[in-house]
Amino acid sequence: MHIHNISLENSILNSFISEMRDIDIQKDPMRFRRNIERTGEILGYELSKSLNYKSVNIQTPLGTAAEFISTDNIVLCSILRAGVPLHNGLLNYFDKAENAFISAYRHHKSKPESFEIIVEYLACPSLEGKTLILADPMLATGQSMVATFEALKPFGKPKAVHLVSVIGAQEGLDYVSKHFDADAHLWIATVDEKLTDKGYIMPGLGDAGDLAFGEKLQH
Repeated sequence: MHIHNISLENSILNSFISEMRDIDIQKDPMRFRRNIERTGEILGYELSKSLNYKSVNIQTPLGTAAEFISTDNIVLCSILRAGVPLHNGLLNYFDKAENAFISAYRHHKSKPESFEIIVEYLACPSLEGKTLILADPMLATGQSMVATFEALKPFGKPKAVHLVSVIGAQEGLDYVSKHFDADAHLWIATVDEKLTDKGYIMPGLGDAGDLAFGEKLQH
């Protein structure tokens, strides 16, 4: 897998990540969502450099201009619910993309640190021969990304696969690298060093879904 860690070079993205991490600033859910969205726009721009392009002639009021336009048929798939702001950021740039949505959550077993990924809802167009962008803001263990990709397989074989995340742990990067083809790409804003015993990114930023949309109901 090709891993693109955008944080290896300093940019305005640093400010967005800092605000998402900050325990005081992240209390503003609208700003938190917008920072994820802006991060998605930056990651989408970087990803766009790897797409396929062709030259087309564009008629202007004064003549003809040759421009290079992407030829990829993109399907943008996000993992609910935390993936919605990231999806919106990517969709701002890939506005002609088809869209897919999937729910994936951790089902904890007898021990808090033991869980499995449950997929319950899935809406997806055909993926056959298309470019799949799979978006999830938090790449912790990597199990959600892999489970989601497995659930999408009945919809066809994409010609290219791109994973997009805001924050990941090295363990999660290692896990997806083992489960996706060598020609797949991961675009990530920053990488933290480890996971907690319960599988949460450390230092991370907390629960992205709760920060964006409010705490989940407890059953």
